[in-house]
Amino acid sequence: MLEKLLITGAAGVVGRLVSDKLSHVAKSVRLSDIAEPADLREDEEFIACDLGDRDGVDRLVAGCDGVLHLGGVSTEQGFGKILNANIVGVHNLYEAARRHGQPRILLASSNHVVGFYRQDERLDANATHRPDGWYGVSKSFAEAVALMYFHKFGQETAMVRIGSCFPEPVDVRMLSTWFAPEDFIALVERVFAAPRLGCPVIYGVSDNDATWWDNSDVAYLGWRPRRNSGDFAAKVAATAAAPDKDDPVALYQGGKFAAGPIIED
Repeated sequence: MLEKLLITGAAGVVGRLVSDKLSHVAKSVRLSDIAEPADLREDEEFIACDLGDRDGVDRLVAGCDGVLHLGGVSTEQGFGKILNANIVGVHNLYEAARRHGQPRILLASSNHVVGFYRQDERLDANATHRPDGWYGVSKSFAEAVALMYFHKFGQETAMVRIGSCFPEPVDVRMLSTWFAPEDFIALVERVFAAPRLGCPVIYGVSDNDATWWDNSDVAYLGWRPRRNSGDFAAKVAATAAAPDKDDPVALYQGGKFAAGPIIED
């Protein structure tokens, strides 16, 4: 068990789904975001922090032996909006980790790092990056930073390319990308308990019949997702229209991110 786990981005979509279910991973949990979560419990420590604030991030990481890094801009935006949290913020996080004993990090990367692969292609951890927008580029940068700090300093990081972490899939694409919150929690448990981590790419996806991603390279972690989007296939078919077969949403793994324009600042 960790002594203290830091969770950045605790007020975000994924943070709200998982942060209150990780108290068993560490003796104490420190939450952080720009704004305090509305449902903060009395027994939770919260520190507001902008990831672009070098000294603030340094104070966040100090005293922690594990970091679940969910913080940052999580949608496609102009470069200026992504720069501070997703690029400067990642630099600040890894520098803070280097100064404070190299706590193990679970880095929330994204499927949008490989968003311009077609949906009929199956990818493993060695797939070359094909980001589908500035958001995907920022996550590609984050993975490069994690690898550099691993090879230069031995900093361990799990680079988790999250698919679609929602309570249930809501459209056709999510039948391939769905990442059940309970499977994410199980992955967090293994990342911080495994005797050996290294710096692996892990696709954050449940055991879906239609998945595009192969996690065989990280079998050594002992993580086995248990949920399957097929349980919701009939509901999705009844409530969500399938895109046209020539629509980029149906062609590329990044879905609408691959179809979207560059957003100007």
